[in-house]
Amino acid sequence: MKIIVAADENWAIGKDGGLLWHLPEDMKFFRETTTGNVVVMGRKTLDSFPGGKPLKNRVNLVLTKNPDFHREGVLTAGSVKEALERLREYGQKEVFVIGGGDIYRELLPYCDTAYVTRVYRSYEADTFFPDLDASEQWELCEAGEKREHEGLCYAFTCYRRKKA
Repeated sequence: MKIIVAADENWAIGKDGGLLWHLPEDMKFFRETTTGNVVVMGRKTLDSFPGGKPLKNRVNLVLTKNPDFHREGVLTAGSVKEALERLREYGQKEVFVIGGGDIYRELLPYCDTAYVTRVYRSYEADTFFPDLDASEQWELCEAGEKREHEGLCYAFTCYRRKKA
């Protein structure tokens, strides 16, 4: 499994259920990377999409503790164990964990790659991604060139889990 996330200098990823910035190139990278594959998210992340609808041209799996949750075009799992079992059905596709904060933390141990768009600014936030730079289990393997959109600097980076 892989993670795809955008985080600021303090690994902040969101506030009040929303993103902290709008970067069209990051959205394009997300769309191109995940299309045709499987995305795993929490219910709040699904609800943050336009109309609360699943992402097109992807298998959408929502991890939720609510056994009564159902939405058209969405698979559900009530636990990490159940999610991992359901994901076996899609062995030929890549699986991307796309948020939110709790889902990232729960599934990070099962991931080997993290695509992180680093935003070079600090934001007030209530949701954070684990600091991979401080982790002994992860290493930066690719640091893209700095880019800018409307005064906001960012870069596409990639982290890989260190081999044991």
